[in-house]
Amino acid sequence: MSSIKIEKPTEEKLKSLNINSWSSWGCEVSTFDWEYSSDEQAYALEGKVKVKPVAGKEVEINKGDLVTFPQGMQCTWKVLEPIKKVYRFL
Repeated sequence: MSSIKIEKPTEEKLKSLNINSWSSWGCEVSTFDWEYSSDEQAYALEGKVKVKPVAGKEVEINKGDLVTFPQGMQCTWKVLEPIKKVYRFL
């Protein structure tokens, strides 16, 4: 299984991905388990989260990060600062 990929995209890349058309999601400070039923790409508009896959190393996601989560990954989300993101399934 592949791992979580994080990048700092340019404005041009965000425009080419058409993130304004993606679905939005937000969450207050909390901790919860999650499993990805398909590959997901997300862009963090604000907040801070630590995501710990069952198999793999913990990553920190911050405002401005473009993140790709692999299908089938099971993980624990620890929302440290309220998060707002947009996302799409690949």
